[in-house]
Amino acid sequence: MMNTGKTKVTTPSDREIMITREFNAPRALVYDAYTRPELIRRWLGVQPGWSMAVCEVDLRVGGTYRYQWRGPDGMSMGMRGVYWEIVPREKLVSSEKFDEAWYQGDAMGTVEFRENAGRTTITTTIRYDSQEIRDAVLKSPMEQGMAAAFNTLEELLASL
Repeated sequence: MMNTGKTKVTTPSDREIMITREFNAPRALVYDAYTRPELIRRWLGVQPGWSMAVCEVDLRVGGTYRYQWRGPDGMSMGMRGVYWEIVPREKLVSSEKFDEAWYQGDAMGTVEFRENAGRTTITTTIRYDSQEIRDAVLKSPMEQGMAAAFNTLEELLASL
């Protein structure tokens, strides 16, 4: 698959996309960057011209999250989901649904955090309803967007 710099994207099954990235930061700090709104706002989807206008996190099983970005010329993009499993500093499982659905069906994401010698590897696996949907997502700019977000996250972690 694709290796955008330090971000590796693979397809472990016909319905899944796996994104892996290592960070020079302890697991607790990387986990906080994924779960604390004041940190999420500083890296997730924040590309030139874009900002996160809404970042709500109810971090509990059955709790929800909501993100909304504002871009150039008043453009807006939002997504939400429900947390299905939470193992603090180890694993987050949640659904993903965009306001303006650009693919059919639902997606479930699992983020795993593994630390070794002060470095943390994040493995994100997203499972779609079909191979066709997964393939359509692979053809989108998702890979470049994830790599850019992880580059911003790397800078944020280095500053904390």
